[in-house]
Amino acid sequence: MKAGFVLGFVAAVFVSSAAAQAGPYVGGGFGQSKAKEWCSNAGGISCDDRDTAWRAFGGYQFSRNFAAELGYTNLGKFNASAGGLTDDAKVNAWDLSLVAAWPFMNQFAVYGRLGGYRANAKEETNFVGNFEHSNTDLTYGLGAQYDFTRNLGMRLEWQRYAKVGGGDVALGPTPGDKSDIDVLGLSALWRF
Repeated sequence: MKAGFVLGFVAAVFVSSAAAQAGPYVGGGFGQSKAKEWCSNAGGISCDDRDTAWRAFGGYQFSRNFAAELGYTNLGKFNASAGGLTDDAKVNAWDLSLVAAWPFMNQFAVYGRLGGYRANAKEETNFVGNFEHSNTDLTYGLGAQYDFTRNLGMRLEWQRYAKVGGGDVALGPTPGDKSDIDVLGLSALWRF
């Protein structure tokens, strides 16, 4: 009987806290992106594998612990040049993730995300023309969130888009290579 009472009490607490936190939210932010394998093995080439990224997202919080989130991220532009030849890649991605949070104070939580993305990479060169390629793969990340009020929160997050590129687009040292792109970002979110 005690076990049933305790289980019922825990379930009631979970359901009441889930109901208090459930609902839609939107947000946006910016950060630093890095294409990990962009010209990594290319000697004698000037390489810029970092850029500013920005993100807009919306989601639905099912409970204090779980949410589903759809986001759009402009991952930036990555450049390589040598002897007057230039190669620029612009990348953006849509992603859908499950966000699992562990709140350990009233206003503070750490979380992880796991999902999939659809990226579009446009490569512009001044020597062989322009190319475009889209691909789908995994995205995952870790972060911390602080809620200033019931409606307003702030996030600090690292997110990886695994193996972006391929096809005719060279996001690596040779055409067809794929590069992990990491984003370290700061964002704000608003709950309705």
